[in-house]
Amino acid sequence: MTNSNDGNGGAATASIATGRANMQLGYTPLYLQVRQQLLDKLISGEWLPGAMLPSEQQLSVQMGVSQGTVRKALDALSADRIVVRHQGRGTFVAEHDQRRTLFQFFKIADDKGDRVLPETVYSQLRRAEPSTAESRLLGLRPKAGVWRIVRHRALKGRVMLNEQITLSEDRFPGLDVHVPLPNNIYELYERHFATTVARAAEQLRAVSASAQDADVLGCGETTPILQIDRQAFALNGALVELRRSRCLTEQFHYASDLR
Repeated sequence: MTNSNDGNGGAATASIATGRANMQLGYTPLYLQVRQQLLDKLISGEWLPGAMLPSEQQLSVQMGVSQGTVRKALDALSADRIVVRHQGRGTFVAEHDQRRTLFQFFKIADDKGDRVLPETVYSQLRRAEPSTAESRLLGLRPKAGVWRIVRHRALKGRVMLNEQITLSEDRFPGLDVHVPLPNNIYELYERHFATTVARAAEQLRAVSASAQDADVLGCGETTPILQIDRQAFALNGALVELRRSRCLTEQFHYASDLR
């Protein structure tokens, strides 16, 4: 873990002091300013996934704010699953282990409510030219390429998902070195490309299975299936992944817990 006492404490304190002045004018609450400064450290790689953060007291001194403000900022990061707080042990940068991927980023459950992470039974990776929409969404430079990943994924022994993922080749250079790709691909992004997926936005729609879907999923052509279009974002808010999953929902459903 990188030592956080890096000589920038004065600058951080000055920034917080400015933040206090801005608060009086109705700007961002102080704890959210502290949250952003902590997040900036994660984005810069000062604290890597799995690393333990300094204590609340240490952060309070370094940042020139109260311990309560630090605690509130860490609570906000914890609510977003960016850090994990363990009673008596400290606060750690969240990692994309199987449990986090399953409960934060995979919403398909069987009709009994059980969730299991799907198993990849087929995977293909190739370079491709992006569409105009992909170039715009991923912020690609002119003539930049993309990676296209096709995966067939099984739940409880049956292929239920036909999936395509599109990534920027610039952001994920040498991705082909990691073939065969692991089942937990977000862990690969994190460990080898310094890209942590912090959140995802999904759009759902009912569609009819294409001939290719029918072949992969073992269903009849035109069978109703669920299409999930996902945009996944890094800690700094950059869009890093476009994903389309076409799912057979026989004995399974999309489960979303609204609070």
